[in-house]
Amino acid sequence: MSPDELKIITAELGLPSFTASQIAGWLYGKRVTEIAQMTNLSKVAREKLSEKYEVGSNAPIESFQSSDGTRKYLFKVDCPTPSGTQRSIIEAVMIPDGDRATLCVSSQAGCKMGCRFCMTGRQGWHGNLDAAQILSQITTIEESARLTNIVFMGMGEPLDNYETLSRVLNCLCAEWGFAWSPKRITVSTIGVIPQLKRLLDEHKCHIAVSLHNPFPDERLEFMGIQRAYDIRDVVALLKQYDFSGQRRISFEYTMFAGWNDDRRHADALGRLLKGLECRINLIRFHQIPDFPYVTSSAEVIEAFRQRLLHSHITATLRASRGEDIMAACGLLAGKMSQAEKSVVSE
Repeated sequence: MSPDELKIITAELGLPSFTASQIAGWLYGKRVTEIAQMTNLSKVAREKLSEKYEVGSNAPIESFQSSDGTRKYLFKVDCPTPSGTQRSIIEAVMIPDGDRATLCVSSQAGCKMGCRFCMTGRQGWHGNLDAAQILSQITTIEESARLTNIVFMGMGEPLDNYETLSRVLNCLCAEWGFAWSPKRITVSTIGVIPQLKRLLDEHKCHIAVSLHNPFPDERLEFMGIQRAYDIRDVVALLKQYDFSGQRRISFEYTMFAGWNDDRRHADALGRLLKGLECRINLIRFHQIPDFPYVTSSAEVIEAFRQRLLHSHITATLRASRGEDIMAACGLLAGKMSQAEKSVVSE
């Protein structure tokens, strides 16, 4: 909650107005998990608050450590859906890299978008996360205090849960909140144009667009969103904004052998993105069951990168992290042990 929302609560409970700023300080400055820990509030104030409210902190139920240092956290969540509350498992991934510690955050339980190469998309959509469930991924993990970057690239399409995403971004970046610079935050999307425009207008964080194929008919084979929002229209929207300053735009491009990795695709990318200050992140495809494609070879990926550079498009190869614990790109699926499944079913 924002300070203004906290003031409404304190007024309803008959508490002094300054109590709202005290609560905000405890929530975002000291990151308490219980109202009882707000020790500069009177005992009466804490009792009144506890009768109707809770902090909403949701700690992980399990974590897995990769051989490369990547760590995947599992959280139990209850999500409202049109048919009732759905209990699910979501995942967040902490990726260490020298002085950097990046957390890959989920915004939904499952995903509606159904991209064929994504394990999250295969499980369908189980509900939107609320702001507390998203922020808990950031505040309750063991590495919380040393996080340097946050990427909304976990489970779900962030812009399909835009109102909550916006609330979380405000909380992360506001002086009354966690006071993060928006330069430390990246939101990924497959191109939901109305909400993308709102994100561009309302926030200053970096943006990453899942592109994967420059040809609309081919992109549609793997990504149903192409039918609703053509990638050419997504790029046209982005070209209306200035990315020469602190805010960056990047494009995610997963490499599939024989599908999107030849000179024709590289040249089409150059034409599509011409005039846009951007970067392309080339990603090795991580094999999933019952999917016919495999990743491009290292030689093909490098030749593709060089072709993009020849077209004056900055291109980098993203290192694969956490594949051994199903934490790499496209592999998040809320997988549980039998013990965890019993917890969810309770």
